[in-house]
Amino acid sequence: MKLLLKIAAVLVLLGLIAVVAVGFFIGPIIVKAVNTIGPRVTGTAVTLDAAKLAPLSGGGTLAGLFVGNPQGWAGDRALYIGELRASVRPLSLLGDCIEVNEVFVDGPEFVFEKSLTGGSNIESLLKQIEANTGGGTRPPEGAPAGKPLKFSVKSFRLQNAKMTLMVAGQALSVPLPPLTITDLGVAEGGITADQVAGKVLRQVLAQMIPAAAEALKNVGAGALGGAVDGVSGAAKGAGDAAKGVFNKLLGK
Repeated sequence: MKLLLKIAAVLVLLGLIAVVAVGFFIGPIIVKAVNTIGPRVTGTAVTLDAAKLAPLSGGGTLAGLFVGNPQGWAGDRALYIGELRASVRPLSLLGDCIEVNEVFVDGPEFVFEKSLTGGSNIESLLKQIEANTGGGTRPPEGAPAGKPLKFSVKSFRLQNAKMTLMVAGQALSVPLPPLTITDLGVAEGGITADQVAGKVLRQVLAQMIPAAAEALKNVGAGALGGAVDGVSGAAKGAGDAAKGVFNKLLGK
């Protein structure tokens, strides 16, 4: 009996060592996957600095996620996330659909550029994701062959987000309200990673538009009058010029 207990203890110990080893080695695998497949999904530069996963608890962390701007826009980035924390149901890691209990993003930085002729860099990014993945109907080029991995996300929370609004060659820092999205892909039995990203970005974009409008209204002609006059070409004074450009920027 004692021998059996010793054998069982050794097996448990070996199992724990194996779990720790998997958690140690899977981080670099995730980083390599994101840095390889990410640019093919977005059509822009994508880099991830580090990733950690604790298989026993199902907790994980991504650190330093950079998503570049599509071509034709002034800034080098569309999004930067210092840290993203997530928890999953551990057993779901063995299946075709990973069940995510929560994704928590604290303090992300968005850059929002609005063209005078319509559209924005975030909209361009969404279009590129959809084009590169067939709207979620096919995996991106370079992804592993076979059935695409799907995800269901019970809760997605974003807080302390900041938007840098580019207008008339100047940058305005604008806080964004907290965002909570529930049951992403739950009813469908899972959706692909690019579909999750698309749904989240659309809701973030929906917050950016009114936040940008409010910021531009608050700034007024006093702070940006000269720059706005130069862009709009209006000659009726800073107030009229600001109003015209602001309406164009907001798609009015």
